[in-house]
Amino acid sequence: MNRERINNFLNSLPIHIGVIFMLLLWLLPTFGLLVTSLRPAQAINSSGWWTVLSPPRGAQAYDQACAACHGAQGDQIPSANLTDPTLVAQFPRSLQLLADLRKEINGQPHMGATPLPEAQSAADIAVYLKHLSGIESQSRFTFSNYIDAIVGYRGTRTYQQDCAAGTQPPDMKCNAGDLLNPRGMGRAFVNSLLVTIPATALPILFAAFAGYAFAWLDFKGRFFLFAVLVGLQVVPLQMTLVPISRLYAQLGLNGTFLGVWLFHTGFGLPYAIYLMRNFLGALPRDLFESAYLDGASHWTAFYKLVLPLAMPAIASLGIFQFLWVWNDLLVALVFLGGTTPVMTYQISNMVTSLGAGWQLLTAAAFLSMLLPMLVFFSLQRYFVRGMLAGAVKG
Repeated sequence: MNRERINNFLNSLPIHIGVIFMLLLWLLPTFGLLVTSLRPAQAINSSGWWTVLSPPRGAQAYDQACAACHGAQGDQIPSANLTDPTLVAQFPRSLQLLADLRKEINGQPHMGATPLPEAQSAADIAVYLKHLSGIESQSRFTFSNYIDAIVGYRGTRTYQQDCAAGTQPPDMKCNAGDLLNPRGMGRAFVNSLLVTIPATALPILFAAFAGYAFAWLDFKGRFFLFAVLVGLQVVPLQMTLVPISRLYAQLGLNGTFLGVWLFHTGFGLPYAIYLMRNFLGALPRDLFESAYLDGASHWTAFYKLVLPLAMPAIASLGIFQFLWVWNDLLVALVFLGGTTPVMTYQISNMVTSLGAGWQLLTAAAFLSMLLPMLVFFSLQRYFVRGMLAGAVKG
């Protein structure tokens, strides 16, 4: 019995290793993105997310160069107390710090036999002195990146620091109205919801009706029409961007949510109908015949029987359509442009033309993936059932 269990374990070991590897391959970057999004901008610029539990920046350089005389806390010499903000303010950068370290004290070198630190080490020490004196707090985690990304802050400090100091950022009021600033992820989040929810609900609604008709209604040409729908799945949407954009221009739909809803609905329907038809076609025929014998109409059968039984397929279809529309950039860029930015468009605006503000990309990226993750995990129990059912021949 033990040998059989060992053999079973060894046989399944490669599968377990593969599953664990795939989980790590997906979870590790996600965890790294989350940790990075919660770190201060200075820490992001100077070290990787895996160093988040390491000592503060400059601690090691300070211990090597200064701790022997000034002490680990910097207060060992009363006349040169490094915890005094007034004293440390005289050395905002490495140049001022190195100039002071080159001076002699009582005719002796400032650092004695200890060699002068290099420029990078001096810069790290200057940062650490600000931490010791309380001028700048080197907290490990902060929500400033999320706040700056949501309100669309552009500045040298943070939105909270500017508002607390009374320095009102341009085009901002330092109140709740900044949450819907056109340059921020807050407004883009609302726009993405306005695009995604209808563009997900409409294909599911139409596909449920069409799937029921193809599965249980007898009309001429239904197999031909179904074959055409299956073939339409291979048509790339890029082929239709220009003609549909010209048609929208004539109808006044360019730059409107309705135009994006119709486009996503049209390209989502072929796969949606294919999935719903195969799922509904696999349901027992006796179930519908009994309902018809009891006097149920097609609408009653659809509402009372099909919708409750089709929840796995609807859930899996909802996940696919939601993720596709939410992560779409091309369609939103063509038909909405920058006047009504969605999250995928607004993320690229977090970085200025000079490369500043790129630390906000992590927070913006995690905000954009948070809702799809919640949707997937809330509906994942239906996902596998719906996919397998959609693969069954009707």
